[in-house]
Amino acid sequence: MREGVVIVEVSDDNFEGEVLRSAIPVLVDFWASYCHPCILLAPVIEEIAREYGGRLKVCKFDVEQDARIPSEYGIMGIPTLLLFSNGEAKEQMVGYLPREHIVEKIKPYI
Repeated sequence: MREGVVIVEVSDDNFEGEVLRSAIPVLVDFWASYCHPCILLAPVIEEIAREYGGRLKVCKFDVEQDARIPSEYGIMGIPTLLLFSNGEAKEQMVGYLPREHIVEKIKPYI
């Protein structure tokens, strides 16, 4: 991660506090180290985190580490981005997507 970019690592243990109880909308990137599209998406996610910091919390969830939360939200493929607002999943984006597409989905919530 580049300097000045705040991305919160979340897991089964801290998901509720960091994501569901967040006062601002949260974009969660469900990823894994073996996933090439996930690696390609990482700089896009960092750019969004930098641009919308303070209005949008950006989190990464490593599906290799924990499985309960991905299972609860029906994550079948990665990368998957879920946008949460007021504790509810509002938007789901699967696969590598261009930055413009992601921003278009999150803008109504920030």
